Amino acid sequence: MKHHTRLPTLLCLLFFSGLLLPSVSLAANKTVYGLNEYASLIEIDVEIAAKLDTGAKTASLSARDIKHFKRNGESWVRFYIASDSKHIHPIERPLARVSKIKRRADDVDPNEENKYSSRPVINLDICMGEALRNIEVNLTDRSAFQYPLLIGSEALKRFDALVDPSLKYAAGKPVCASVAQNAE
Repeated sequence: MKHHTRLPTLLCLLFFSGLLLPSVSLAANKTVYGLNEYASLIEIDVEIAAKLDTGAKTASLSARDIKHFKRNGESWVRFYIASDSKHIHPIERPLARVSKIKRRADDVDPNEENKYSSRPVINLDICMGEALRNIEVNLTDRSAFQYPLLIGSEALKRFDALVDPSLKYAAGKPVCASVAQNAE
């Protein structure tokens, strides 16, 4: 009689473990990163600390003196990395697009209608650990934040990343030598 009372429990365990197995196998193909990682911005030749934020959609780089200009009829941006004192020359990159980012509630005047800010977006080759990816990065002044680079969920997908917030710098220093996979 005791075996019959355990049977439903055993069947439930087998059923639910079968549901979990596909997610475990998917996780095996991912790279585990910490909440913070070192990132190398290949074309700019700078290594900076990044915060990996699954709650943010886009990647964001701390930039100052952002200027839009035309080069051969194409839209470009010129900027300085806001947290980097060694780059005294401006960085120039083609403009990929302009994004609209929802402003934080404490950053919006209730009488203001504009609840979004426009930010220029560029494509950058970024290396974390041994992975090199070409991702979209919006430019904004993040000098008030601890980390000059925020890597959001869209870029994390490109890195096949799993983020463990209990870890820091799990991937170690960036060591990439190949060509980046293009942003989708």
